[in-house]
Amino acid sequence: MIKLNEKELSIANEIKRLKDEAGSHSPSIFTLMQKLSQLDIKVDACFLSNPYATDLFLRYFDEELIKTYKLRDFLEFYPSQNRVIAEVVSQAVNVDAKNIFIGNGAIEIIQAVMHRFVYDKIVVCIPTFSSYYEFAKKDTQVIFYQLDKEKDYALDLDDYVGFIKENRPQSIVLINPNNPNGGGFINKMKLKQLLSELSFVENIILDTSFIHFAYENDAFDLINLEELCKEFKNLIIIKSMSKDFGIAGIRVGYGIMSEDRVGALLENGYLWNTSGIGEYFLRLYARENFFAEYNELRKNYIHKTQAFFLALAQIEQIKVYPSLANFALIELLDGSLSEDFVAKMLIKYGIYMRTCRDKIGLNGEFVRIASRKFEENEIMIEAMKDCFKG
Repeated sequence: MIKLNEKELSIANEIKRLKDEAGSHSPSIFTLMQKLSQLDIKVDACFLSNPYATDLFLRYFDEELIKTYKLRDFLEFYPSQNRVIAEVVSQAVNVDAKNIFIGNGAIEIIQAVMHRFVYDKIVVCIPTFSSYYEFAKKDTQVIFYQLDKEKDYALDLDDYVGFIKENRPQSIVLINPNNPNGGGFINKMKLKQLLSELSFVENIILDTSFIHFAYENDAFDLINLEELCKEFKNLIIIKSMSKDFGIAGIRVGYGIMSEDRVGALLENGYLWNTSGIGEYFLRLYARENFFAEYNELRKNYIHKTQAFFLALAQIEQIKVYPSLANFALIELLDGSLSEDFVAKMLIKYGIYMRTCRDKIGLNGEFVRIASRKFEENEIMIEAMKDCFKG
């Protein structure tokens, strides 16, 4: 069992205070470095991103904006308006621009959708990303559907459909793959069947922020669910770009939904809600040469990530839940508290992980660990082994 000494306990209390201030999310690495300068943070395995994709973006950014001095244009002048950028994204996702809403990160789209279209009752699976129930309006009834721990928190589709038909909500939310466990992936065929059975639900919100890490074959081919919006008018897809492209600091995401929903959101503002750098990224995203390079490193990252999960599973003091995302849900089995483990890993080893103590629907002591570069993953494995050994 992991214990903290007196000095570590003092720092851990400050970490907990910062976590409490951040609410249901985690304090950024910049906040930790500012408030706890004594920490030497080597690996950020709390926030979820593909670091290899960040490298790729920076190479293009350096060659096309820095070295050519064109960065000034993206800083000095207004970016294009929402509808114009939607036309750019439509080329990448093969969906009509009139069905695309561009957001300042997926979180802005989640909030906009929850406030504008969700009322009466919404069913949210738990555990899941907390914003989907935290952003519900006060007069909206949130009904939780508890995922089964004995099934590794995977979604039982038959039971879920029965639950929805019994409760008859106006809206439902599914994250595919789910966060924080990375499991419960619903393939395209099963998803179409689910959407058909739940056609009476007014809003089916499908968050695909981690879909680039999921796969249905050994070639790790990219899974495209956006086209389902053409067939199912009640489907709203929300996509963060931060995780798969490693650009959380830019704040970019998009939603795909019916034309009338896009129009309703744009009537309430959102004209210039994307920065100039965000627009540069989305135009890069739509270019075939960039995406081809990205797709190859995406596949390589999946391979490294799954190898990382297998290595973690060899540590006897933890259980690693199945994941098709770029993070793993870890359950501590030796009696250690998740907050103590996270504090010890940060203070002694400089590795920042996320405690899941605040996640509704988890029963036990859980930590979420993001996959990083191969070298960083190796550091985490050795540090965890040493931590439990100590």
